[in-house]
Amino acid sequence: MTQTSALELSSLLCSRLCHDMLSPVGALSNGLELLADEQDPGMRARCVELLEQSARISADKLKFFRLAFGAAGGFGEAVPVEESRGVVNALAANSRNVEVHWAIEDETLPKPAVKVMLNFAAIALDALIRGGTLDIGAEMRDGSAEIVVRATGDRIVFDEVIGRALQGELASGELSSRTAAAHMIALLAEKDGGGLQYKLSANALVLGAVLPPPPGMIG
Repeated sequence: MTQTSALELSSLLCSRLCHDMLSPVGALSNGLELLADEQDPGMRARCVELLEQSARISADKLKFFRLAFGAAGGFGEAVPVEESRGVVNALAANSRNVEVHWAIEDETLPKPAVKVMLNFAAIALDALIRGGTLDIGAEMRDGSAEIVVRATGDRIVFDEVIGRALQGELASGELSSRTAAAHMIALLAEKDGGGLQYKLSANALVLGAVLPPPPGMIG
């Protein structure tokens, strides 16, 4: 595993957040400028529609980042599955032609499992450049969280540098804002003796994780 300072990783995750938020926030700014100058009622209505869309996308991304990268304060040690379902469904709705299927019976999942599951979902959505199906499953078994996320579509695009980050095999210089999230969840899994893996084929990407409970919670 590449040795990374907490400060460096935090900086790279902030860069990732800023990059992802730049487009919808920029659209909000541009829409407000257009609205201020536009007099035609039809065009003003269209500007308001675009502003509402950009505001919704911004809020959806911030909710995702809160759970996927942040401390997710207010939820205790476990997060309701419905919260995770909501943010992933919202991200998928903002993508093109992606259908999401869920297979989780537990009502809550530990925070580390939620972080891994959400980051898996984001990686899988990015891979579905022509749309497709996103299947998300998780199960608590004897205190361990088992997670599987599968992206299936006509074309899958996946940077195997991210795959190396997931498996803790990044080479020197490969850690960047693009790989920081994968590196973060790899560290999260490694901390308690768990692990991540992936399998890539022409029309499918499967991401899997096993996260044992923290040592103090065993027994």
